[in-house]
Amino acid sequence: MTFEQSVQRLEEIVKQLEDGELALDASLALFEEGVALAKRCQGMLEEASGTIQRLIGDKVEPWPEGPHD
Repeated sequence: MTFEQSVQRLEEIVKQLEDGELALDASLALFEEGVALAKRCQGMLEEASGTIQRLIGDKVEPWPEGPHD
């Protein structure tokens, strides 16, 4: 799954959870899937940042911590 596909799936998961129409077990399963996808996306972003830093040197500032819009 690509980064873009992962983000799209995360958006779908968030929408389903926000709708509040799922049973508790289904909500927990989706939440678990979302956490795994978020970790995967974070790893992909960190890897991309490392690649950019190697390519252009120390001129790149580290990715800021916290939520991003």
